[in-house]
Amino acid sequence: MYSNLSDILQVDGALKAITADAQALVESELANKSGVSAAAVKLAYKAVTSFAPGYYAQTVELMVPNMLSQLQPFWSDFQAAGGGTFGDYLVKRQDEVGPALLKVTDDMAKDSDKPVIVKAYKAVRGSAEKHIEAAIPAVGGLVEKYAA
Repeated sequence: MYSNLSDILQVDGALKAITADAQALVESELANKSGVSAAAVKLAYKAVTSFAPGYYAQTVELMVPNMLSQLQPFWSDFQAAGGGTFGDYLVKRQDEVGPALLKVTDDMAKDSDKPVIVKAYKAVRGSAEKHIEAAIPAVGGLVEKYAA
């Protein structure tokens, strides 16, 4: 078991595998969403993948190290506490985890030189935290898959 999440990325092929799993997680979460805010998120996703082919995959790959870094304090606390799954642990701290993960996406959007990306992100940013919180158990499972 890794104590430092960034060490996972030292394993050959780990970044690509985590990126692929993260993309699948996002697509699964999107497919299971309904309602007005979900429609906006789906539209933003479609805009990004249509107008900037390859950008989404590249962005997820760039975000993985930053997301692991943001999750590191929670992982350390989880290891010290023991028991249960990392996803369950993150859910208990979702008021902290959601903003930590949003910091990564906020920074990526802020640094983007693609106006369509920035516009799409701004359109969904208001509801982003609730969508991220809904995905927290799956995010925890993904991290635990590679860190355990």
